[in-house]
Amino acid sequence: MKFGKEFLSQMVPEWQEAYLDYNNLKAVLAEVSLSKQPKASDASGKLKRKVSLYRAFSGLTGRRHSPRMQDDAIITNIVQNGSEESYQSMFFMSSDQGGENEVVFFRRLDYEFNKVVRFYKKRVGELIVEAEELSKQMDILVALKIKVENPDVAFEDVNEHVDLAGSVATSTCNSINGRVSDCIFEGRSHLEITQEVEGEDDAASVDEDIEAKESKGHCRKGSRGSIQATQELRPASLDFLPHVRINISPETPASTIKYMVARSKARLSYNKTELRKSEELMTRALIQFYQKLQVLKGYSFLNTLAISKILKKYEKITSRKVSKVYLDMVDKSPLGCTIELTRLIERVEAAFIKHFANGNRRKGMDILRRKIRRERHGITFFSGFFFGCALALIVAIILVIHLRDIFESEGRNQYMNNIFPLYSFFGFIILHLMIYSANIYFWRRYRVNYTFMFGLKQGTELGHREVFFLSSGLAVLTLACVLSHLDMEIDPETKSYEAITESIPLALLTAVLLIIFCPFNIIFRSSRFFLIRSAFRLVCAPFYKVTMEDFFLADQLTSQVQAFRSLEFYICYYGWGDFIRRTNSCSQSKIFEAFYFVVAIIPYWIRTLQCIRRLIEDKDVKHVFNGLKYFSTIVAIAMRTSNDLNMGLTWRTLALVSSVVATISGTYWDIVCDWGLLRRNSKNPWLRDKLLISNKSVYFAAIVLNVLLRLAWMQSVLGFREAPFIHRQALIAIVAVLEIIRRGIWNFFRLENEHLNNVGKYRAFNSVPLPFNYDNEETRTG
Repeated sequence: MKFGKEFLSQMVPEWQEAYLDYNNLKAVLAEVSLSKQPKASDASGKLKRKVSLYRAFSGLTGRRHSPRMQDDAIITNIVQNGSEESYQSMFFMSSDQGGENEVVFFRRLDYEFNKVVRFYKKRVGELIVEAEELSKQMDILVALKIKVENPDVAFEDVNEHVDLAGSVATSTCNSINGRVSDCIFEGRSHLEITQEVEGEDDAASVDEDIEAKESKGHCRKGSRGSIQATQELRPASLDFLPHVRINISPETPASTIKYMVARSKARLSYNKTELRKSEELMTRALIQFYQKLQVLKGYSFLNTLAISKILKKYEKITSRKVSKVYLDMVDKSPLGCTIELTRLIERVEAAFIKHFANGNRRKGMDILRRKIRRERHGITFFSGFFFGCALALIVAIILVIHLRDIFESEGRNQYMNNIFPLYSFFGFIILHLMIYSANIYFWRRYRVNYTFMFGLKQGTELGHREVFFLSSGLAVLTLACVLSHLDMEIDPETKSYEAITESIPLALLTAVLLIIFCPFNIIFRSSRFFLIRSAFRLVCAPFYKVTMEDFFLADQLTSQVQAFRSLEFYICYYGWGDFIRRTNSCSQSKIFEAFYFVVAIIPYWIRTLQCIRRLIEDKDVKHVFNGLKYFSTIVAIAMRTSNDLNMGLTWRTLALVSSVVATISGTYWDIVCDWGLLRRNSKNPWLRDKLLISNKSVYFAAIVLNVLLRLAWMQSVLGFREAPFIHRQALIAIVAVLEIIRRGIWNFFRLENEHLNNVGKYRAFNSVPLPFNYDNEETRTG
């Protein structure tokens, strides 16, 4: 893989604009290369001369010599502009052929390098501030732990101090507030790391760079022991513990109720439950902080490597020496001096291993390190196998229907009214899973960081192969059951079907539910439990803090209304119907009619409650309009359901008006608010400024499809409930399928817009609540 592609794949998606613009620099180098090429007349003359020389001295042309590298063509300088530093290079051979383009290259390289340095310095400064806050939180936690385990201990006797930040802010590599002149490097320099990445071919040249660099004395290597010796910690007294209050964030039902009652932060009560919750929050906070440090260190290394690569390309094109001089300036910059991050990482590791892993370094590092999801070849194989089996079963079902002439049999309506709704439930789920697997594939292709937005556990998130494996496996089970259930023969004496055959849909539903709630570590247990937890949060919608995965899942459920009604039919058919004779009286039951309405509005009611919760927390008026949109859908569903059950001109008129209002508001919100499109004055007219898909027609096609599929939602109120060539249950299923397809299209563009918002704000990490609140005046240690 070429470095440009590797560079892009290793970027933090939300920080993409803060990285070195490697492709742009390569484009500038292409212009430099073109300017270096001789003119056509000169080229023909040189070619003739080469041929004649080859004929005259053919014995001397067997050995090829690489062009001699010219002396350093640039000088570098660090300019102090107030509190900011600017790194500049000066190319003093602009009078040569193509020199103007080389000047442009170095100006562009300086601009990109300064951009990277400013971003890096800002992030390091933020991490140091965060480290100081985490140090205070750790001090409180250690004191609380000692107080819980030894209640009689005096506050002034608690003198253990955790210092994550240390003296990083005033370290010898003072790159946050001042100029970097002398950096103490631990381990290897960036040139040495670059040598390993580039391979053995450039080893000799890199060794020369390292020797020259060390001979000039720009960076001196110091041992780890000497660095730590300069920053020996002294324990501080934590007599501020009585002034600390536990942080009760209204994120769970219990904490929300407690917050509403108390309206203040509760003081510490020094009990084990309090200690356990505090340790859980601190564990999450330290893991998140450690991963931030690792990501920023990777950002530094990747950009330094990109600078080295682009300079070597320049040297290859122009035969000028510039890498050593420019990389000297890079190593003097904050980007080349990662001593702050190294110290922060070591301190976090030491504190985490000591306090959360009982001194077991292997266990502590296993928790801290990012988990990488492993691709399994077996998943790919079985996905294809199950998909092939599903296609074969579909062909078999079509043949059985055709050979037995089932569509013309007497039991056709009986089957469609009683059995078809049972299996359509699984059909809706299978289709939704397949579309979701396609969503994941395209999110990854266009580098949409869906795992971050959904808060998925690293290393356990499902990829498109795993989701497709689940959908194809469920499709095989469902189609096999359908094939075994297509026997339309009835016993003429008892007028009944076999009980075992008629119980197949119920057995299939039971098996699926058992797999979902199975406590054993099989079939993606962590993802199943994540789904269960998310579903429980939806049930308690107003009492849980609403996150991205919460309202995204609730939106998926709004497109599965017919699946909820099929699940209700399961209960009625097997609970109160005569399933042996394939008959039911569900439509005559008032209870069934009531729940037929209730199950349809549950997803929309959940979203309405979520909008209310977000309005209370964010104080953003847009949540009011979003909630009204879902409430208008609830009204439309109520009117439509009443129209289906009562059939009258008044109900039909009310259903039509409410459905039109709900459709217009929903369509507008989808395109303008959720997708961020139809911006008249954007760089891409009627779309938005930033687009992940280069083909703009895709967005316009998605807009048209969304409008058309939204209109399909109105078929029941427009009088198209029956058709001479299709059964009513089949028509209902087709409309439900169109809604699921619309939701799949909505999913991609919704997360694309959210991702671009995160990119604009460089938001690559979620905020983690800290366990304690305190007043700085009261907690001053003196």
